[in-house]
Amino acid sequence: MKKFLYLGLFLVAATALTAQNDIQFGFQLSPTFSWMTTNDNKINANGTNLGLQLGMIGEYYFRENYSIATGIGFHFNAGGQLLYEETTVDSVSIWTEANIPGDNLYAGGSNFKYSIQYVEIPFGLKLRTREFGYIRYYVEPRVSMAFRTQARGNITERKLNDDPIVDPEEDFNIQSGVNLLNLSWGIGGGLEYAISANTALVAGLAFHTSFTDITRDKNTQIASRGGGFTEEDSKAKLNNIVIRLGIMF
Repeated sequence: MKKFLYLGLFLVAATALTAQNDIQFGFQLSPTFSWMTTNDNKINANGTNLGLQLGMIGEYYFRENYSIATGIGFHFNAGGQLLYEETTVDSVSIWTEANIPGDNLYAGGSNFKYSIQYVEIPFGLKLRTREFGYIRYYVEPRVSMAFRTQARGNITERKLNDDPIVDPEEDFNIQSGVNLLNLSWGIGGGLEYAISANTALVAGLAFHTSFTDITRDKNTQIASRGGGFTEEDSKAKLNNIVIRLGIMF
């Protein structure tokens, strides 16, 4: 509840500042499709999360069609699914601090779903065209800082020996397995449609990818086929396609 209160206060402050012509504020409600990849060919992407970005946008125009863009918002249900390949992985020990029933040992072929919530602060340079009728087109490269506020996980387990299978519908707190900070970069583009002198609808498409490891591999061990357990130290990246929908004032 507090997060929406803070967002509301930010909206009030932003509205007061829009009297300055070189500053614009807005609001976005943007669906996202996210997935995870790693630099280890034994651990591969195996599913996409449908999420939502909700937040405020601020733009400072230092020239008519060039602005510095920032804001603050929430990204709900970011993440994806990682599959430990059955052909190369004998077993894996993961999420040992998540209080999951059993011994936290899973056979190769098991699938792990990450559902992560972030607070995001983007920084970008927005370049837009002159008006064509009521429409302007734009492109926006950006970098973002995201702070993990929540992380839940589900397991679709391939049975190992006679151990019970974890309920795939049950989710667990896996914050200890997800890094607090995620840094990413990306680029997007779209259009603004003016509905009044000072108000425009925004629609666009963007792609973002992290350049930091979003997972923590503490106490994670993996046994390859024909080998013993070793520390698992892969780097996992978060990728997002964003359908940007918003309004600027």
